Amino acid sequence: MAALWPAEVLHSKVRMKKVALLLLLTAAGAPTEPVDPELQAWNDQAAQVTIVRDNWGIPHIYSATDAGAVFGMIYAQAEDDFNRIEVNFLNAMGRLAEAEGEAEIYRDLRMKLFIDPTQMQALYADSPPWLRTLMDAWADGLNYYLHQNPEVHPRVLTRFEPWMALTFSEGSIGGDIERVSLGQLEATYGGAPELAALEVAPTEATPLQAQLVEPGGSNGFAIAPGNTANGNALLLINPHTSFYFRSELHMVSEEGLNAYGAVTWGQFFVYQGFNETAGWMHTSTGADAIDEYYYDVEMREDGVYYPYEGEERRMDESTIVVPYRVGDTLAEREFTVYRSHHGPVIRTEHGRWIAVKLMENPVDALTQSYMRTKAANYAEFKQTMELHTNSSNNTVFADAEGNIAYFQANFIPIRDTDYDWTAPVSGMIAATEWQGLLSVDGSPNALNPDGGWIQNTNNWPYSVTGPTSPRQADYAPYVDRYAENARGLHAIRVLDGVTGFTPETLRDAAYDSYLIAFEPLIPGLLRSFDSTADGAAKSAVAEQIEVLRGWDLRFGVDSVATSVAIFWGRQMLASAGDAARAAGMSISDYIADGAPAGDHLAALAAATARLTEDFGTWRTPWGEINRFQRLTGDIIQPFDDDAPSIPVSFTSARWGSLAAYGQRTFNDTKRLYGTRGNSFVAVVEFGDRLRALAVTAGGLSSDPDSLHFDDQAALYATGDLRPVHFYRDEVDAAAERTYIPGRSERE
Repeated sequence: MAALWPAEVLHSKVRMKKVALLLLLTAAGAPTEPVDPELQAWNDQAAQVTIVRDNWGIPHIYSATDAGAVFGMIYAQAEDDFNRIEVNFLNAMGRLAEAEGEAEIYRDLRMKLFIDPTQMQALYADSPPWLRTLMDAWADGLNYYLHQNPEVHPRVLTRFEPWMALTFSEGSIGGDIERVSLGQLEATYGGAPELAALEVAPTEATPLQAQLVEPGGSNGFAIAPGNTANGNALLLINPHTSFYFRSELHMVSEEGLNAYGAVTWGQFFVYQGFNETAGWMHTSTGADAIDEYYYDVEMREDGVYYPYEGEERRMDESTIVVPYRVGDTLAEREFTVYRSHHGPVIRTEHGRWIAVKLMENPVDALTQSYMRTKAANYAEFKQTMELHTNSSNNTVFADAEGNIAYFQANFIPIRDTDYDWTAPVSGMIAATEWQGLLSVDGSPNALNPDGGWIQNTNNWPYSVTGPTSPRQADYAPYVDRYAENARGLHAIRVLDGVTGFTPETLRDAAYDSYLIAFEPLIPGLLRSFDSTADGAAKSAVAEQIEVLRGWDLRFGVDSVATSVAIFWGRQMLASAGDAARAAGMSISDYIADGAPAGDHLAALAAATARLTEDFGTWRTPWGEINRFQRLTGDIIQPFDDDAPSIPVSFTSARWGSLAAYGQRTFNDTKRLYGTRGNSFVAVVEFGDRLRALAVTAGGLSSDPDSLHFDDQAALYATGDLRPVHFYRDEVDAAAERTYIPGRSERE
């Protein structure tokens, strides 16, 4: 059966819709006045809700019902940053191009391959009544906010419908769908034969590329009662995301809800956080939850076919329309798309069509995301895990009963290990079908380990509890494709064998300043210097070498050695890649043991020359270079060396900094500015009365005129966590404002 290029059947056409700006604003502009019964219903809902803003601006929402708490929390989120809510749902529903224009067409197409409004509406209608009630309250809270704040002008979404909550049901910063390459999708469906016929290779980063990019992910630590001073379990919650990706809030109802933590903008559940007796921290997982399948296809008059186990199957064919903004009008691009029994076709490779299969179960995903916030202990939390819809994360857990636990992912399809699942497999045979999901108990998890501690730093599960960790040999390769990382090694260093932990000392461990990645690198550089004959190259870096020779490998705002080491390390990463690949070594091993002495010294000379050029002297303390700055409420922040900023001591996770700080220069800046890493940090102690410390990057509000725009910046930059107000007496004592949604004060 001959394979056909996708250009013969995968096509798009552009239809310009003549829409006057006035009509566009009518359809997608300022909200219209709701009818009186609806407004009355919103007012009635609001009257059942109390929002207390504490002295950090953090909203604590109280209501008799869970639905009331959802109504109030989404209203409070909208007060703090409606723009991020709207953008998240424009992205989730494949409607970003309606605001951003043609550049986002293929991002929208990618989402629309998986998110169909008609299907979502049907799923909403079939959802359990309790879940529909929450989705109704969510939509009502947003619509009431827009009604009460007519000065807020949505870019597109002037009306929220309850079913929309199902389009964004999992709170990760990068969901499964975003693994599909936009470039490959455009090559396949772009409508240009010469582009669509390209042999497009997968976009997975090579091992070398993976070492050159800023490491992502998060940290989760759990400490058993036997290792703590007060005999209570402790939990570190430390997501590493882009700054301001989540808000911090507290939602309480008389129906058993009492959840505090980080909430992805627009969602109605605490994603990483705690209730009075249990806490959960998600880290990105290396478990393989997504597969690609290839097909030999044949075009016929009635459609496109592919063979499957001796029969012929017809690809599902449908049309997706992507509206996009062009000046004052809307245009539409229409795509004919295809789907096999595995999933949508997303690209071509070697003349074959490639489809992707991933988890598509938004009702259970939303159910699990919400119900885990009400789980009172390990047994109840594990029960939520039986839904198997937390597809992109591992979880570190602790509770007031003294349990600590680790869950490796939650959606791991069982496959035939005779096949290489890192590459597309045949979609034309039954042997490559998923064989169910790996059970919770069958995953490399941990519960109450003998060592009394658990750590996960987006590394593999095979060091999660130190010597008692699950054994890699006991699990299929697809159960985890990550390896160990520098943060994981650092976490073991600060947790193993340590007892007497308090919330404060666990905080200190999470901010430990040791840069473990330099352990092999600096000695290699020193050996190179010592083995080099005297001469100009050696004398040019002699003073820098002496600074590094006396360095304790710890970062600090006053540390010159930190500046020199990081600029040298960055120079080596940029220049040694090809040589490391040729030598068949990891770039870290190559820098430590394989690079010629001359390369080491040349990189040090180049690094210190850059420091001198940018800052006047290579003896520049790290805090003069590494800064935190928040100037606007924009999603993409501007940075300016001439504007106020704050020194930050911690570094990129690349060097093993547990307190990850992903930073770089922007435009013409000389200084490095952070954009991701520690975004929310909390340490929680589960005892007779919960105690917690926390900090949110910058501040809670996106309004530069708000007191809470950057009031946490100094705390964030130094790791000086503030007390969390959790109990009502604490909240009322710290109250800055108490009110009903839509009204200035509580009546």
